[in-house]
Amino acid sequence: MAISTSSHLFKVASLGSGSKGNATLISAGSTNILIDCGFTVKETLKRFELLEFDSANLNAILVTHEHQDHIKGAGALSRRLKIPVYATQGTYLSGKLGECKLYQRVSPFDYLQLNDLSIESFSVPHDAREPCQFVIEYQAKRLGVVSDLGSITLPIVEKMQSCHALLLEMNHDYEMLMAGPYPYSLKQRVGGSLGHLNNQQSIELLQKLNYDKLEFVVATHLSEQNNCPELVTKLLENNLGNNNVRYEVACQQKGISWLTIN
Repeated sequence: MAISTSSHLFKVASLGSGSKGNATLISAGSTNILIDCGFTVKETLKRFELLEFDSANLNAILVTHEHQDHIKGAGALSRRLKIPVYATQGTYLSGKLGECKLYQRVSPFDYLQLNDLSIESFSVPHDAREPCQFVIEYQAKRLGVVSDLGSITLPIVEKMQSCHALLLEMNHDYEMLMAGPYPYSLKQRVGGSLGHLNNQQSIELLQKLNYDKLEFVVATHLSEQNNCPELVTKLLENNLGNNNVRYEVACQQKGISWLTIN
C-alpha cells in the first residue's frame, strides 16, 4: 500500500534501514534532524540528494547507540557540517564518534527542545552501552522511531500509544533465524531479550495501539538473511489493512522516500 508524500510540514524519510546502515531524516517547520548515521559521509550526502535534501539545512544528529550501523558516519558528518550530535553518555564514551566538540548529552527519558521539535528519549533493552530511542513531536503530532531492542517494556508501549506515526523494527522471523546460517551464539544474541524485535513481537505491539490515532507504520531494520519484505507486508496488511492505517516497508538500499504526518 503506497503512502502519500504530499508536501506537509511534518515529514520523515529513511536513507536506508538494515544491518549495513541506518539513518532517519525528519523535517518539521524550519527544523531538520537526522536520527543515526550508519553510512559514510559520502554515502549519506548521496542519499540526501536522492531525497532532494540540502545538507546545509541539517540542524542536528541524534544517535541511538554506538553500533556501527547507526553511528559510523555521525561524528564525521557533525564535524563536516558543524552541527551538534546528541547521544547518551554511554554512547559518547564508546569513542565511536571520534573527536566531537559539539557533543550534547542526552539521558534516557529526557525531554529536549530543538527549534520546532520536542523530542523525548527513552531507554530500550539492547546490547549497547546506554541505548535509547526517540519520540518526535511537532504541533501535537507525534512520531515514534523504535529500533534495535530485544523486548518491549511497558514504558515503550505507553510511548507508542501516543504516536500518530511509527517507524518500528521488524528485524527477523524467529523461525527463519533459528533455521538459518547464523552461528548459535549469534542466533541467541539477535533473538534474545537484548537483541532485535522479531515480526511477532512487533505485531503484538501494534495490536496494543490506538488505530484511531495511528496514521502510518513503517517496518524497519529487516534482516536480509532472516526476514523478507513480502512476509512483513502480509503481516502489516493483516493487522492494519482494515483499520485505515497505512504501512510501508523500508529497505537497506533505498530506505523510504518522504512520508508526511497530517
